Amino acid sequence: MRYSSLFPKTRREVPKGIVAPSHQLLHRAGYVRTLGRGLFGLLPLGLRVAARVEAIIRSELELLGGLEVSTPLVSPMDAWKRSGRAGLATGDMVTFRDRSGKELVLSPTHEETMVELLRSGLVSYRDLPVFLFQFQEKYRDEERTRGGMVRAREFRMSDAYSFHRSFSELNNFFPRVFRAYERVFRACEVPCVAAEAGVGFMGGERSYEFLTPSSNGDDYVVECPKCGYIANRDVAVAAYPTGSGRPEALERIETPHCRTMDDLAECVGCKRSALAKTMVFAGSHTLIMAVVRADYDVSLEKLGRLIQEPVLQRATDEQLRQAGVVAAHAGPFRLHPDTLVVVDQSVIETPNLVCGSNEEGIHFRNANFGRDFDAHYSGDISRIRTSALCRHCGTSMNISRALELGHIFRLGDYYTSRMDLRFRDETGREFNPQMGSYGIGIGRLMAAIVDAHHDADGIIWPVSVAPFLSYLMTIGKSRSVRDTGDAIAEYLEHEVLYDDRDESIGTKFKDYLLLGIPFRIVVSPATMTDDTVEVYDRIAARAHTVDVDTLPEFLAARQREYLDRARESDHAL
Repeated sequence: MRYSSLFPKTRREVPKGIVAPSHQLLHRAGYVRTLGRGLFGLLPLGLRVAARVEAIIRSELELLGGLEVSTPLVSPMDAWKRSGRAGLATGDMVTFRDRSGKELVLSPTHEETMVELLRSGLVSYRDLPVFLFQFQEKYRDEERTRGGMVRAREFRMSDAYSFHRSFSELNNFFPRVFRAYERVFRACEVPCVAAEAGVGFMGGERSYEFLTPSSNGDDYVVECPKCGYIANRDVAVAAYPTGSGRPEALERIETPHCRTMDDLAECVGCKRSALAKTMVFAGSHTLIMAVVRADYDVSLEKLGRLIQEPVLQRATDEQLRQAGVVAAHAGPFRLHPDTLVVVDQSVIETPNLVCGSNEEGIHFRNANFGRDFDAHYSGDISRIRTSALCRHCGTSMNISRALELGHIFRLGDYYTSRMDLRFRDETGREFNPQMGSYGIGIGRLMAAIVDAHHDADGIIWPVSVAPFLSYLMTIGKSRSVRDTGDAIAEYLEHEVLYDDRDESIGTKFKDYLLLGIPFRIVVSPATMTDDTVEVYDRIAARAHTVDVDTLPEFLAARQREYLDRARESDHAL
């Protein structure tokens, strides 16, 4: 490709509002453009990088027997109702009606679609297992878009789905996808850790995230430096906090102006760890009152796991009013019988807490679980704090910010049973296929690669995903230099970006560094005297003098060297 025909050209300035370093570089170098809040266009160079990333993923999935398909972005709402997820993703899910009045969804994910696809194509249980994958656009009406392509509204994903005869078959296949994802991120040269994570509105039994350290990430990973325990903060466990002292007599105290936990702590003269914090959430069938110690926050993932019901969002004022809950003084007392009370282990282990009475202007001092109030469920529903102690070895754990690149879910029969996908086996027994779901965000992965591989001058693409292997430029107006440059561009074909502009050397050098292409080839009068070219290795920051005749072999050898090094390295995991 000739640079003169490339759209768009590089830019020196960064538009207002672009903050993330990866987004700044991708914009300036002409890989992406912002077309609205959370909406991005991939430009020719960006599409080439995305295609390289997708080729890496496709190769790994095909090795597992995966078959590529393409499903519509739009899906019928009926399928979401049958799976039970119609009410779970309403905040992010865009619905509309077509001209016939049928309700449709801009799919944020495609589990329901794939179940219907299997139903339409599978004749017998003997056709299982089936492993399907696609590269598809998704749409989620994100409330808080941030970090460029890190959290976008419309985004491209590699999503894959496996269907199996039995749980043991799914359980054996799941780690094979896990290892394939490890190889994908290693090939892309992104530092990455795998951590246990929550299932959220996806449902199912277990999931793992693949996370890369990032100050722009929207996740937090918890890791024990001694025993190696690692998990997403939403599901991470730690040693239970405890309090001491004998239970004291329950005391009614007036707290008329206390609207927050800080107000209450100041009013009663104690630390937050001596307070009980009550939060009320809307479940799919009832209100859920979660009670934790005030120095902790509620983990919606842990809460949902404990009660085995999705927790959607904070209850509205109207829902609280209907349930008889006094918002600023809420507590597990005098509640509507349909309200589900869930108490955290920290509350159970700490005596004599100050707790809301569910009466305006009144709290209770010395409230003790089991004596003064009870719960429908009790267990670990709190999100761990910085320096929490590992439950397994007692070591202080680290919490760091991270960006989710991929996520794999062991779904079991969560969808197939709800959507009544069933077959008969050789004994005539009916069964619901066991299902797994696996996804990688393409835009997020591109941003993570740039975060991991750049310097003050621009991007430094790994050879596995670079839009071109080489950037070719000539110096001077000599006809022979131009002819040599044209000849090199012709035999390197699709792997070279030929800068044929009539620009200064400095401008071309700066654009090369910003674009991040691995090798720069310079043809000049000085190199022409002995039929050589100068090849600068952007990754190693080293220049080589190479004979023109051996240039393709030299570039191929360097490419293999870097690919082998990435494949054999353990830096990514």
